[in-house]
Amino acid sequence: MSGHPVHVSIQAICCFFLRTPTRSIGLLSYTFLMETGCDDVLVPTVDYQYDLTTASYTQLLRHNQKLFSSNLAILSKWSPFASEAELLKQFDDIGEHGTKIIVFNLWFNDDGDMELDFNSDKKDILITGAQKKVKTNKHEKLVTQDYIANRLRYSLRAYASILYLRVPDSFRIILRGKDVEPHNVVNDLLYRECVLYKPQIAGLPELSIVTTIGFVKGAPDTDVQGFNVYHKNRLITPFWKVASNSYGKGRGVVGILDASFIKPTHDKQDFEKSVLHQRLENRLKEMTYEYWGLHCHRLGYDNKSLPKASRALYRAKQTGAGSSPASVPHQLLTADVPTSSCVQSSMRQKRNFDALGVISDINNHQTKHRDVIQRKRFHEYKTLTLENDKLRDECLQYEESEKQLVEKEQKLRYQIAKETKKYEELLEELKLLDVKLET
Repeated sequence: MSGHPVHVSIQAICCFFLRTPTRSIGLLSYTFLMETGCDDVLVPTVDYQYDLTTASYTQLLRHNQKLFSSNLAILSKWSPFASEAELLKQFDDIGEHGTKIIVFNLWFNDDGDMELDFNSDKKDILITGAQKKVKTNKHEKLVTQDYIANRLRYSLRAYASILYLRVPDSFRIILRGKDVEPHNVVNDLLYRECVLYKPQIAGLPELSIVTTIGFVKGAPDTDVQGFNVYHKNRLITPFWKVASNSYGKGRGVVGILDASFIKPTHDKQDFEKSVLHQRLENRLKEMTYEYWGLHCHRLGYDNKSLPKASRALYRAKQTGAGSSPASVPHQLLTADVPTSSCVQSSMRQKRNFDALGVISDINNHQTKHRDVIQRKRFHEYKTLTLENDKLRDECLQYEESEKQLVEKEQKLRYQIAKETKKYEELLEELKLLDVKLET
């Protein structure tokens, strides 16, 4: 379950990993750690090699026999399975590959209820008491509490739906017998832009990180903002709020990026605090304010950082249309918030758009030239990114084909072994009947 921000006290989980031809078992037990006085998080694991021809397991020693035996003894004592045979039996219903997670010894809260709720939603697992539906007729509060940024904090299904940035076709998450449908937050964004960020890392080649940023659908009624930051395709910080939205500034601005250049904490619920992490936070904060300054008028905010003529022109167009942008009150909201000179400067350097999205006459030629170069560079980068994704998908397909061929080979070997054994048994029967074999 996500650690953002509600914590659930799960006593222990036992994990079974099946990937042909290996099998692995691991245990994370709070009771074990406390009663044995462990200062660090210790996860005892054992590995096996599985032979399809004989349907037998062979211990796979990653280090030595002593450590394997010690970990097996811990698993037998602290898990629900008292023997090696019982542990191995858990692989029988997983299939050809996959992961089984067994949660046990759940704690109860002060009201005597389990901290995980299995009854409210038969297709989900919820954190008991965390789903606080506010009784209100206000549209703003209703859309906010129903959005995934709120639901992921108490719903395992919602959290799992955004856990991976890219999901291969062959990959499935099944929760309580039902597939979890991936939710791509990028599809929730309006007025999307892609911003290139190049972190400076000593001793490493230059990196280019693409951040997709935009207004979440329903903004500003949907009071959500922040960045979904992934590490090697796995979500680490959902809707990380890097900027203060005082006076509404930054409200509704959401971004998505994969920051694989920063190391996550061991529980993958945050990033380790470092200079790189601080630089990223500062850049995302700037990015939020820059995007807001360029586009907040699209949501009905009266952006006073824009020229008066442009503001008046946009206001007239909005009034003439007879309606406001989607999900925006009819009256124009105020965005009269002091903006730092550095942010204002960077906004002017990036592009000089008026309130209707038309390039201003100020330094028109230079702005057009700069935009053409930026678009060209981004197009080249986007092409390379798409090509990289294509190669990655092909690689995954080859890996899947290799795995299927290995499984097919093992099945054929198993079939040959069965037929050979059957043939030998028939030969023995013939000898007993004293039948002369034809040569």
